[in-house]
Amino acid sequence: MDALPDWPDGTVAILATGERHQIPVSLVHRAGDREIVIGLATTRESLANIREDARCTLTVIAPGVAFTAYGTARTVDAEPIVAVAIEVGEIVDHRQDTFEIESGVAWHWTDDEAARRDADARDALRRLA
Repeated sequence: MDALPDWPDGTVAILATGERHQIPVSLVHRAGDREIVIGLATTRESLANIREDARCTLTVIAPGVAFTAYGTARTVDAEPIVAVAIEVGEIVDHRQDTFEIESGVAWHWTDDEAARRDADARDALRRLA
């Protein structure tokens, strides 16, 4: 896979940082053929891990999409969140002819204020891209 595929807004992905630290993230935006930006809360251990060692992976599974991106991350100021820009060095495509991914994780906000903050954060990521 030479370039990142597209995936639906709100897709839950798994960010791996540090030696054994993985978290689900939903603020994940394709910023180019080989760049991804994600939004993280300032309290996330992942931020400390990235500042110590920039290597990370992001696994995305969504309808028709299944890949892991290996890259290096850097933090970027993007009020109202901390944005992490991942420069992707390698993309491993997990799709196979013997099955098809029909859906990703189904979720929704149960708090109106959290939904508003999420929308603001998504706008910030789009501006970065």
